[in-house]
Amino acid sequence: MEPVLANSVRLEDDGVHILDRRNFPFERVWVRCATVAEVAKAIEDMVTQSSGPYFATLYGMVLAAREARHLPHDEGRARLESAGQLLINTRRTNNALRKAVAAVLAGVDASDDLEAGALAGARQGDERYRGRSRALGEHTAALLPDEGAVLTHCWADLYLTETVKAAQNAGKRLRFFCTETRPYLQGARLTAETLAEMGVETTLLTDGMGAAAFAEKQVDVLLTAADRVTMDGHVVNKVGTLGLAVAAHAFDVPFLAMVQAPDRLAPTAADVPIEYRPGDEVLHTLGRRTATDRVRGWYPAFDVTPPRFVTTVVTDRGAYAPDRLAEYYDSKDVHD
Repeated sequence: MEPVLANSVRLEDDGVHILDRRNFPFERVWVRCATVAEVAKAIEDMVTQSSGPYFATLYGMVLAAREARHLPHDEGRARLESAGQLLINTRRTNNALRKAVAAVLAGVDASDDLEAGALAGARQGDERYRGRSRALGEHTAALLPDEGAVLTHCWADLYLTETVKAAQNAGKRLRFFCTETRPYLQGARLTAETLAEMGVETTLLTDGMGAAAFAEKQVDVLLTAADRVTMDGHVVNKVGTLGLAVAAHAFDVPFLAMVQAPDRLAPTAADVPIEYRPGDEVLHTLGRRTATDRVRGWYPAFDVTPPRFVTTVVTDRGAYAPDRLAEYYDSKDVHD
């Protein structure tokens, strides 16, 4: 049975339906977005997270095509480009949204029918993402011990679930430690719940406990997804990844970072825009204020781990040392 979050975005006749992750699993509420602008707002407001924005972008573009279907093809495509930029700008650190937009526009360019082309492109983008995630999970599972403990940070969505499925199919017996991941508690509510749903022994840690777990030899591998990996081996991921990677390095625990492909548009970390969210979000947890109004918050949503703290970058084509990522593109059949 598929974990609930593996299919958390649906395209329906009346709009895009997105499972609201902000209160999951305590509440299972679907947010209906009738327009592409409403999809963009839902992504920006963290209704959906991790790979959810990718799928929301795919189908948000279909909504944009529906809105523009009566326009001449070229004018409709221009409208779609504008809609795509709106969606991309909601979460600029992760380059998956750009790929989702490109997939839909490719479908549009291959069809005389704007809406049909957009839908075909979205479905192809959906299928390709799932297939590449499956390959990524298989390559990652092969690097994990036959029996041991994995610490993960934040939510890796299909990357994580495909890794767990591949490990289970190979007969591996893994336990997981999940950081709670402030301020949204994605690790506590999303990662841990999904792992438990898959029958995996799961233990929750606060964000500050990772180093202690490494020091006490409770963990064999640090494993996270990556929102982006630069061509020179920097791993951009949910803030807190850097601290865990440094601690893992100090205690000789390997750090594996998962990404479908390194980003050729980001040669270095300087080429990746880091999203800063309102500091007020740090002052609340699940809707309840945790500090008085005399305190300010600071919230970089992502941090950057230098390659010296990264053991291996795992992709849908296999594992690479962080200084050898250019080899990913040696094959002419690679899509990024």
